[in-house]
Amino acid sequence: MKTNGKQLLRKSAPARSARMVETIYGCKWSLTVYQLLANDINRPGEMVRSVEGLTTKVLNECLRKNVDFGILQRLAYNEVPPRVEYKVTAFGSKFIRVLDQLERLQDELDNGI
Repeated sequence: MKTNGKQLLRKSAPARSARMVETIYGCKWSLTVYQLLANDINRPGEMVRSVEGLTTKVLNECLRKNVDFGILQRLAYNEVPPRVEYKVTAFGSKFIRVLDQLERLQDELDNGI
């Protein structure tokens, strides 16, 4: 008995994670936000004051996208005045490591390695 011989199906990119990478790289401030959080700058007002050209409106959009993806967690404290902080989730740490690997890959491509 003879079979067709085709054993594999067409492979496609993982839809959700590919969309996340595209969205994060498409937001020019997300990588900067990750740097700020790595430097213990986790309050939005301090973030805006720390980066030239970053506005509150754009930062809030960027933070919302990252929270929606599960990369960042928003912590709201019941205080007067209200206090909000952001931190990287466990999933976010894994995701940022993937972005770091992509950056290293790009460096290798740029340096002809």
